[in-house]
Amino acid sequence: MPYAPIIHMNRVILCDFDGTITVEETFVAVLKHFAPELAARLLPEMYHRRLTLRQGVREILESIPSSRYPEILEFNKDREIRPGFTELLDFLESEAVPLVVVSGGLRGMVEVVLGALKERVRAIHAIDVDLSNSHLRVISEFEGETDLMDKVRVMSQYSSLGAIAIGDSLTDLNLALAAPVVFARDRLAYYLEQHQKSYIPWNDFFEIRSHLTQMWK
Repeated sequence: MPYAPIIHMNRVILCDFDGTITVEETFVAVLKHFAPELAARLLPEMYHRRLTLRQGVREILESIPSSRYPEILEFNKDREIRPGFTELLDFLESEAVPLVVVSGGLRGMVEVVLGALKERVRAIHAIDVDLSNSHLRVISEFEGETDLMDKVRVMSQYSSLGAIAIGDSLTDLNLALAAPVVFARDRLAYYLEQHQKSYIPWNDFFEIRSHLTQMWK
């Protein structure tokens, strides 16, 4: 999606999608369902950081036939959104603070799950796929050295000074290490403790809204 970079934004929320906005890890579920053998072999390698996300996710995705892409979207059609997300958007709109979705998963999945809510976020940065060949071909505007979606580069398009990151897993680690304020849960919290990086634990978006209300008073 084309976007206009914002250089002098005072505050911006950069929010992961899979396992963060959604209750479940939707993208990992897709990889396991549509490429079970390869996912079973490569996912543990990525979690233990012996294989980069850029290498592992690309290899798994590009093993999936393009003809199955509609099934991937249907597979995610009714995924549950984590409680409080709509209320967080209401609060951010009242504060004139944009929320940017930054996902290491597929853009089509993000848009299907968000539905009408996608009109309320500033932008969606995610992985696109070319369906013109027999198998999926990954396209990423922000491909980095270790990630298919370099979330730190995305942050730099908005603001690195007033950025707040929200995430839950390995795909959010580099962003979380670079962002001034981080809301972390699940695997991301574990990785940040290893790096001795401070974070705010959270379970739902009501808690995040409450923290932000206090921070911005």
